[in-house]
Amino acid sequence: MNPPRELALATANLHKVREISHMLADLRVQVRSLADFPGVELPPETGETFEANARIKAVSLAEATGDRALADDSGLEVDALDGQPGVLSNRFAGDGASDEAKIAKVLDLLGDTPAEQRTARFRCVMALADAEGRTWTVEGICPGRIAEFPRGSGGFGYDPIFLPDGRSCTMAELTMDQKNRISHRGRALRAMVQVLTRLGAAAGPR
Repeated sequence: MNPPRELALATANLHKVREISHMLADLRVQVRSLADFPGVELPPETGETFEANARIKAVSLAEATGDRALADDSGLEVDALDGQPGVLSNRFAGDGASDEAKIAKVLDLLGDTPAEQRTARFRCVMALADAEGRTWTVEGICPGRIAEFPRGSGGFGYDPIFLPDGRSCTMAELTMDQKNRISHRGRALRAMVQVLTRLGAAAGPR
């Protein structure tokens, strides 16, 4: 049997690494993160869209490692906030701000906005790049609304205040399997698995 193909993830976020590795567990892909490439740094996310930022990171890592590289850029879009925080989701409360600070800022801006006007969505764009500079992108969206206060201890980022459509619990109250079935990242990754398989990056189930 051929050895697994290596896939470099353009992130040092252990939560993302865990989620993506979990979803790729049935494929012959050896997942590596930025922690496996000492000295490799990603360029600033200067793109104005999720797709642009994902491409920037994937291409940079593929060039640095010589491996196929997978990057995602994702965030929360709140309709009552004109789509904010959007591409600035990770820096919405300032560089290095905690998840709690970012959540607090969203809730503060929404104030007493009624439930029917707290519609939102998580959006994720994933980009795959190879050492030759070719790229492929896919997108995943999870619609929902913003809760009035945080609930749950699972997940990360804005998960504790995001209520997916059709559910009364927040994303942070779901198990990893439940979250992966409906999340923006899970939907994007399932689409990317099809791309990887077409490219021969996965040799099939173990």
